[in-house]
Amino acid sequence: MDRSLIPVILAGGKGERFWPLSRKCRPKQFLSLDGSGKSLLQATADRLSQLAGNTQALWVVTSAQLADGVREQLPHLPPDNLLAEPEGRDTAPALAWATLEIARKYGEDALVGFFPADHWIADQQAFQQTIDAATQLAAAEAAIVTLGIAPDYPSTGYGYIEQGTLAGSFGGLPVYHVSRFTEKPDRETAESFLTTGKFSWNSGMFIFRAGLVLSELNTHAPEIINPLQEKGIAAYSQLPKKSIDYALMEKTQLAYVLPASFGWDDLGDWNALDRLLKGDALNVELATHVGMDTKGAIVYATDQDEVIVTIGLEDVVVVRDRNATLIVKKDRTQQIKQILKTLQDDPKLSNFL
Repeated sequence: MDRSLIPVILAGGKGERFWPLSRKCRPKQFLSLDGSGKSLLQATADRLSQLAGNTQALWVVTSAQLADGVREQLPHLPPDNLLAEPEGRDTAPALAWATLEIARKYGEDALVGFFPADHWIADQQAFQQTIDAATQLAAAEAAIVTLGIAPDYPSTGYGYIEQGTLAGSFGGLPVYHVSRFTEKPDRETAESFLTTGKFSWNSGMFIFRAGLVLSELNTHAPEIINPLQEKGIAAYSQLPKKSIDYALMEKTQLAYVLPASFGWDDLGDWNALDRLLKGDALNVELATHVGMDTKGAIVYATDQDEVIVTIGLEDVVVVRDRNATLIVKKDRTQQIKQILKTLQDDPKLSNFL
């Protein structure tokens, strides 16, 4: 069996909590947020192409609305390797459709990896070692391998994976049976998870043999896989909206977790820039910013010819992009999605989305 990995990027997200920089036709994965000049999608494609050995092995699943943007950002992506969903149905249909197409092209023994487009990875070498280990396990066993991120604080914004019994060592790294998946916990529960040393953050990255997952989907999510097998993309309107965690990973007995420590962030909202860029500075400044008695602020502007002036502010996010400005306290950035609903419901304001 060919043990080379076929990486698939899930690039259909909206990234609403990065509004106003992230908009309908310019979602988070098309943005450069770390000052590198590369978008998150381009950085992910580069990282995964190194794993696969070439760009021709890379696949992308996105929405029909974003397909042209993906082609523009990844001009070397083979046209047949871009799957454009007619409507968003969450990650389970996206993963199922892509796995079906890859199995048809390469056979059911093909090793497939799924990776969100908007993750930041600090250490490429450690990432490569982890993926190599997961690929070895998926090739050797009936295993659906997920990467668990070693938590460094009791986050209430991530799902958690509990390690069960040790399954062995692959590529020099320990691998565990999954005991259970847990949705985003409250603070007290998250703190208790960390004290056990048995929980990882759920990264949303998966590696497996195509035929194994198709078989498991037939068992646990026939309402998704059967219509896709019968009708292909024409079945999308009848598919339920389900995450792959809920549709499959919480039900299968073949889930394994490989705890990972390669420096990771899912860049969920503006506060991620603190973790990436702040260092010892008073503020994170990706703008022409003049501040007086301002600290703990994140200041971002797309036009460096504009100036943002702040006086007496603490722990706020200020973002200026074209015709929209966001000012929000750091501890309330999760509510950006709620305010976007207000804009969407008002015909006079919907053009700001």
